[in-house]
Amino acid sequence: MTSQKSAEATKFGKLFIVGTPIGNLEDMTFRAVRILQEADYIAAEDTRNTIKLCNHFEITTQLISYHEHNTRVAGERIIEFLQDGKDIAIVSDAGMPCISDPGADLVELAIEQGIAVVSVPGPNAAVTALVASGIAPQPFLFFGFLSRQKKELKTQLEKLQRYEETLLFYEAPHRLKQTLRSLAEQFGDERKIVMARELTKRFEELLRGTIAEAVEWAESNEIRGEFCLVVEGNQNVQHEIATAWWTDLSIKEHVEHVIEEKEIRSKDAIKEVADIRDLSKRDVYQAYHVE
Repeated sequence: MTSQKSAEATKFGKLFIVGTPIGNLEDMTFRAVRILQEADYIAAEDTRNTIKLCNHFEITTQLISYHEHNTRVAGERIIEFLQDGKDIAIVSDAGMPCISDPGADLVELAIEQGIAVVSVPGPNAAVTALVASGIAPQPFLFFGFLSRQKKELKTQLEKLQRYEETLLFYEAPHRLKQTLRSLAEQFGDERKIVMARELTKRFEELLRGTIAEAVEWAESNEIRGEFCLVVEGNQNVQHEIATAWWTDLSIKEHVEHVIEEKEIRSKDAIKEVADIRDLSKRDVYQAYHVE
């Protein structure tokens, strides 16, 4: 167990994780402005976007690029700055870094090197949508972006449809229709859903209804803007588990059924069965090969 006392001075600089507005500049905090002004460098996901924020708040700190395509090279450079005693503030294009945005790898590297990591909280689209949705706000599970691969997407939703927690997803406008169709297929038509877009902005909109109604809306309207989807958890999970089709099958029989039905390798079938039964892959592997 290690202890980080964020206010203490150290020989290294500090890595500040700074939340920035998700659309409305009035949501920028006084502390975030001060930290960005005082830092030696700002690591930005897209310097072209961040420079606009800096200009608005009269922040003149030098920007450096840190995004998903240069995490290794830029990350090593940032760690060197921190080890030299420089303070670095990392920002994403909007909201909190590390949440479906770059930053998590850098945080991990910094902690490994004994560098203090300080979170400067700010807006977050998922939580903003959740509390205004009217769907139970807790417990909730934030998933982020679903897979773009149909097979993996199906596997993800087959597992998630059993969760009792409210589910939070992000989705791009060009993928919304397909995602909603997939939700309808796996979750059914009647689950409550809220689709939030343009959060905190002038044209903020929250669309509330069932998954079936969401599919109908998406099929008949022009889709613009990034969406946050708030989906009601499974209200009948205990009943569904008790009556699941596979309950009468042994683990080995279940794996064999998946292999035959989907024509996949035993390794992939074991992973799927483990997800469905909420077991570890090791337990399923042993049951499959020992029985």
